[in-house]
Amino acid sequence: MKKARIAELKNSLSRYLDHVRSGGSVLVLDRDQPIAQIVPLRHSAAGVSRGEDRLARLERRGLVRRGTGGLPEWLGKRRPPRLRGSVLRDLLDERKRGW
Repeated sequence: MKKARIAELKNSLSRYLDHVRSGGSVLVLDRDQPIAQIVPLRHSAAGVSRGEDRLARLERRGLVRRGTGGLPEWLGKRRPPRLRGSVLRDLLDERKRGW
């Protein structure tokens, strides 16, 4: 269990809430006297999955950026190049030659 004074808790609230989200608890102190305890909820009221919650934390820290969805237009218009011959045949030929 972590302990935090009110001013410290106010200045670093996100950090302490991340600790609570991961299953920890925080004891809030006012002039070194315990006045409250922050503990994780048993069931999330919003129904947000753990992975979604973790992704949101990483996004807030600037470590990841979520995509807008979909593919760029130029990617859908392009056709993949057509290969001639057999990849397997070429591989077997290379092995016979000892390359």
